[in-house]
Amino acid sequence: MARADHARAASTVRCAIYTRKSSDEGLEKEFNSLDAQREACEAYIVSQRHAGWVALADMYDDGGLSGGTMELPALKRLLEDIKAVKVQSVVVYKVDRLTRSLADFAKIVDVLDAHNASFVSVTQQFNTTTSMGRLTLNMLLSFAQFEREIAGERIRDKIAASKRKGMWMGGNVPLGYDVKDRKLIVNEPEAATVRLIFQRYAELGSVALLRAELDRLGIVSKLREGAGGRLAGGQRFSRGALYLMLGNRIYRGEIVHQGTAYPGQHEAIIDPELWQIVQDKLAANRQERSLAVGAAAPSLLAGLIVDANGNRMTPTHATKRAKRYRYCVSASLLAGDRPQTEKGCASQRAISRGWCSTGLGRFSRPGSRSLTRSRRSTLMLARLMRPCATHSSFQRDGSPRRASR
Repeated sequence: MARADHARAASTVRCAIYTRKSSDEGLEKEFNSLDAQREACEAYIVSQRHAGWVALADMYDDGGLSGGTMELPALKRLLEDIKAVKVQSVVVYKVDRLTRSLADFAKIVDVLDAHNASFVSVTQQFNTTTSMGRLTLNMLLSFAQFEREIAGERIRDKIAASKRKGMWMGGNVPLGYDVKDRKLIVNEPEAATVRLIFQRYAELGSVALLRAELDRLGIVSKLREGAGGRLAGGQRFSRGALYLMLGNRIYRGEIVHQGTAYPGQHEAIIDPELWQIVQDKLAANRQERSLAVGAAAPSLLAGLIVDANGNRMTPTHATKRAKRYRYCVSASLLAGDRPQTEKGCASQRAISRGWCSTGLGRFSRPGSRSLTRSRRSTLMLARLMRPCATHSSFQRDGSPRRASR
């Protein structure tokens, strides 16, 4: 009796049923597409009971997810169970339910082969253990991938054509608008808030000051109802959200697609004069930040020097006994990336030995031929080095000073 039970257990094939649907339409129904796929797979497993096939109770369902990727929760769980030898056969309704990517299917087949697992499609009869069966399967998947790519191209072309006509194609509804019949309709109370934000930025000229004023007035972002009735938004504006809002051409009555603006079918909230004033101020502020115009002590070497690894060096300073010492640090060190060699970090050794790098050339040591070819270049470099070096590498007359060992 014990020997018979052992033989029966050895002949049992544990089957996992995998189901998938690309869209979430109809998933809320009592009997949906996933249920229909599972029912067909269960019937097929029952027909193979004489071979020891048994359907596992675990459900591997990916509803509302595309088959163009392997980043699917149920699929990843299924692969983990295959690796753990919990599953011996994967049963699907059709091949394209498992994946629509030929490259992804090759990865799945590798996992199946490595753990002696099989793959069965209920509506498509083929044997993956033979070369002809694999060829047939690859041909079917190639057509499935082709179909998915054609559908994607068709959708992208439709979106591009619609936006060229000024149609809003979905996404988060911006503050100041509501959606009715898939069109943007002005929400007057919110539109007044949008005009206030643009007007105050035109007067203040600073997003930081604008944000502080909005916080003081209690103005928050648009409250939206997400999937399942969950509410989102209604939060204080961040600096990033304000920058995006001030540059959103929807408020100008335009629709943007791939960097090109088209006249929209919706009504503009911001008039052209105020829009242009705000854009000019945003552009001027970006230019000032890039040049560090507003800095109390602008660094003359900003953007000019790099370390031994080619990483940009950032000016910084340290204060000791009410005296400020300026120096430059590699951006990789500030980011926590510390490339090490056998004798330590090359950029740290170079800086400690008085080496520098400017637009004049790669790392050159003070006193070398590249810096002493002309008196003029040496004096110019000496003037540049003084603001950002803790100890100047040049004497007062501009001649190079020997680096201390």
